Amino acid sequence: MQLVCASANPDKVAEIASLLHGVVDLLPRPADVADVVEDAPDLVGNARLKAAAICAATGLPAVADDTGLFVDALGGRPGVHTARYAGEHATYAQNRQLMLRELDGVAPSDRGARFATVAIVVWPDGTDLAVEGVCRGRIAIADTGERGFGYDALFIPDDGDGRTFSEMSEGEKHAVSHRGRAFAGLLAALSTR
Repeated sequence: MQLVCASANPDKVAEIASLLHGVVDLLPRPADVADVVEDAPDLVGNARLKAAAICAATGLPAVADDTGLFVDALGGRPGVHTARYAGEHATYAQNRQLMLRELDGVAPSDRGARFATVAIVVWPDGTDLAVEGVCRGRIAIADTGERGFGYDALFIPDDGDGRTFSEMSEGEKHAVSHRGRAFAGLLAALSTR
C-alpha cells in the first residue's frame, strides 16, 4: 500500500516512517503543496484537514497525524496548540521552556499529563480511517535526555520505568508512546480493510 505523508515536519515524518516499518510505502509530501491551516477544534479535525489536502493535491491516499499534549495542571493546555504553544514559529526548546515556567512550583505529583495522537488515512473517494493513541504520564521538572523531538525531554510515560521519551531508545518509545499506539492501531485497521 502506498500512502503520501501529509506532514512537513521532518522529525515526525521519520517517526511515522519507522512506525509503519515497511508495511506501507510512504511517499513524501510534495514540496509545492502549501501548509494547511490547522483550525479544527480537535485532533481528529486537524489530522483530517492535512490528509485531505494532500490527498486532493496528489490524487493518492494520504496519511496524517495530529498530536496534543494535555497537561492537567494547565487545564488541558496546550492541547491542539501543542506545536505552537510558545508562538506560531516557536522552537521545540521554546515550547518546553514555556511549559516549565508555567509549571514552576507545581509538585511532581501534580504534573499529570496525557499525550494523544490521531492517525488518519484519507482516500480519493472521500472515505477515511482514523485511530487514536493515548499515553498517560507526567511532566518532568527539567529537560532530560538527548533523543526525540518536541516535548520528549519532558514527558515521563506512566508505562515506562521513570525515564523521559528522550532517554528511551526508539523501540522503547514506540512501544508505549501515543504515536506508536496510534500507528499500530492504524496498521491493524488497514490490514482488515
